[in-house]
Amino acid sequence: MSGGDIAGLIAAGVFLLLVLLLAVPILKLGGVFDEVRTSIRSISDGATPLMDEVTATVSTTNEQLKKVDGIASNVSDASANISALSSLMAATVGSPLIKVASFSYGVRSAFTARKKPATGRRSR
Repeated sequence: MSGGDIAGLIAAGVFLLLVLLLAVPILKLGGVFDEVRTSIRSISDGATPLMDEVTATVSTTNEQLKKVDGIASNVSDASANISALSSLMAATVGSPLIKVASFSYGVRSAFTARKKPATGRRSR
């Protein structure tokens, strides 16, 4: 064996040691990638039923909102009817009540004016 052969063997040994040292992190990185793949698969498997539940919930919520919209429409119609009814009652009952109140005020004023002595006259 010559000096070049020994140097070649040493270089090959160093290269083998370098490859072994680099193989350990690469193998660990492969394990990490396997865990990531497993995690992504479990997330995907869990997300599909979750999406189905969200879709069902949104559908049910939309149905309930349609019912609430119908109720709000009915309440709006009822309040418009009550407003019209109160306006009709005010017009029907209000005018005669005002006339009766005016008449009673006039009668009361007449009686109080008759009871009071005339303040503007002089006594002789």
